[in-house]
Amino acid sequence: MKKLAMVQLDVFTDRALTGNALAVCLDGRGLTTEQMQALARETNLSETTFILPGEAAAEKERGIRVRIFTVQEELPFAGHPTLGTAYVLHRQTGASEIRLELNVGTVPVRFEQSDGLPIFGEMTQKNPEFGAAHPADIIARFTNLSPADFDDSVPIQTVSTGVPFTITAIRSLEKLKSLRLDLPRALEYLAKSGAKFLYFVSREIVDPNARLHARMLFYNGEDPATGSAAGCCAAWMVAHGVAASDERVMIEQGMEMHRPSRIFVRATKKDNQVINVRVGGNCVEVLRGELTLP
Repeated sequence: MKKLAMVQLDVFTDRALTGNALAVCLDGRGLTTEQMQALARETNLSETTFILPGEAAAEKERGIRVRIFTVQEELPFAGHPTLGTAYVLHRQTGASEIRLELNVGTVPVRFEQSDGLPIFGEMTQKNPEFGAAHPADIIARFTNLSPADFDDSVPIQTVSTGVPFTITAIRSLEKLKSLRLDLPRALEYLAKSGAKFLYFVSREIVDPNARLHARMLFYNGEDPATGSAAGCCAAWMVAHGVAASDERVMIEQGMEMHRPSRIFVRATKKDNQVINVRVGGNCVEVLRGELTLP
């Protein structure tokens, strides 16, 4: 029998039993891709990650190898698994910067702690790629909303910092809270348009410290916090004047499913280009155990 040490965290929160849960396998060497996918289905969380320790020279050059799985597929990049896995490694090593080698490339995560405050981690995502803009009447077809419910002061636009999300602004918090999504039709459209998921946001918020309220609905239900989408959203905000260059703002997410999350984002606008996308937050360890495989 093979024993696997696992840690479960709540990410993008400083309070246990809120935020987005993540399972981390501390040493996934020897597991096949099929076994990793089966274990991700077993945890049934938004994502499960597998740390694959390697040679010191390779880790120094490219970072510590990590693979990320949803219940359905392997992802090249995802935000809360990156932050959560780096947090586990930070607690193990004490290093102020953890570099992860993901399928999308090397992603650094830096950690800081002020007196009396929880550890805060911030990843630097890939520079954004801005894709197509989308008409509100087309996106409305996949929802219970009308085109008039969409915020026409900003574009509905696909942005990628590793995974392409179509950022879609809704005028009112009430409409965003009541959102229903025809997922099969939405995914069919997104696949043709070069996007992976929709990320719905509103400038009407619950927490007065937030800049946007967000929701992300996908094949595993609703995501309490989507760090990869938040990075795309940070670039979109700076590009379209919702946030200033290098201004750190907070996105609230997960409230509709009673898993409130706080995602802190910022990006730089230089020479009319958006670069240096950073996404950060806190993590809380909630469970540590051992999984047995034949």
